[in-house]
Amino acid sequence: MEPHIIRAGAHDIPHATALRMHQAPLTTKTLATYAPVVGDDVIDEIETLARPLRGARVAHISATAHGGGVAELLNTLVPLMRDAGLNADWQVISGSDEFFTITKGMHNALQGMPLELTPAMEETYLRVNSDNAASFDGHYDFVVVHDPQPAPLRALRLGDEGKWVWRCHIDLTTASQVHWDFVRPYLDVYDAAIFTLPEYALPDLHVGLVAIIPPAIDPLSPKNVRLADEQVAKLVGARGVDPARPFLTQVSRFDPWKDPVGVIEAYRVVRQRMPSVQLVMLGALAQDDPEGERYYQRTLEAAGNDPSIHVLMNVGGSAEVNAFQRRAAVVLQKSLREGFGLTVTEALWKARPVVASRVGGIPLQITDGETGYLVESVEETADRVLEILLEPDEAVELGRRGHEAVRRKFLSTANLTNYLRLFNDLEARGTLMR
Repeated sequence: MEPHIIRAGAHDIPHATALRMHQAPLTTKTLATYAPVVGDDVIDEIETLARPLRGARVAHISATAHGGGVAELLNTLVPLMRDAGLNADWQVISGSDEFFTITKGMHNALQGMPLELTPAMEETYLRVNSDNAASFDGHYDFVVVHDPQPAPLRALRLGDEGKWVWRCHIDLTTASQVHWDFVRPYLDVYDAAIFTLPEYALPDLHVGLVAIIPPAIDPLSPKNVRLADEQVAKLVGARGVDPARPFLTQVSRFDPWKDPVGVIEAYRVVRQRMPSVQLVMLGALAQDDPEGERYYQRTLEAAGNDPSIHVLMNVGGSAEVNAFQRRAAVVLQKSLREGFGLTVTEALWKARPVVASRVGGIPLQITDGETGYLVESVEETADRVLEILLEPDEAVELGRRGHEAVRRKFLSTANLTNYLRLFNDLEARGTLMR
């Protein structure tokens, strides 16, 4: 039997009903607990912006509730929206392994990797989105769809009222034209789009409103809250890393854009000058990243039998990540592409000296030579790491300045403030359902 076809403007979309969205689990968070960190004036501004939006129904839709920066952002943003008086929830699409392989390829291609897009891939991508769209309750004032995986949902729900926003977390500046031409018609039907940097918003995207909102970290989450030195040393030592010896660390998915092999090459240059240095690479596997295991194996192969390289997969929890970032002599983020790089924000918040690539949203966070160092090669990475290791007083100053920059710009309260401003702007443009 041929599948039913839903008309959605640019493409014909095969439709079935096998897959359904599900609610992501949420914790409870209160704005009052953030006041000692960010100040009462920030909380007052949030309450003022939220007042006209009280009771608004908000849905965030993403590809996974675990692993990766989007899930971390929503784990805090949605509960804080609730505490501000909005009726917010978080829904996650379902999909097959084949679907997530295709969408990971699409994610890579939209960041510049030359990959094919076949009619069969398009059909699977659209069919899975159609399945999920059929299970969606469309009675929302605002729907925020995160990244390319669920991007067609608005085209599939054109009859729904409310304002729909596409939140792009990736760098589109070198996007594959084939992939962009395929996905763009599904984006043009959104009321607004959010990007991390203005240059990520390609000129042929036609939405009603473009907002520039950088991501943020939760200073009170287990990954970022202050830890006692004794606990840090214990957590690091439990993983076989010597807490008494300096180590470099990179916290990232095992992904081609994070350049794990390049990190190892830079470490080896550093170790020629400082044999006591260790390298710790922490990563996790996410449901929507089926190629992660392959790049994890490549990283292990590049590490070889060096006992001072520690490649740790799926560490025991956020507290461990926190400990490794806090104990690191230098935190690295040697990305080749990076929409923003929340792990950079995390390390800066912990007042650690950071050496990171001059790509994507990283320069938005680091002022070179003032709050960290920006680099463009393995050799430059190694040089800057050595400079930090050999000048500990300057390392302390870099960390102090980086911490203050994050406090002012990149905490969860700033993220919430920016969303509330956008929602108010959208509400002013049309009548919502409340």
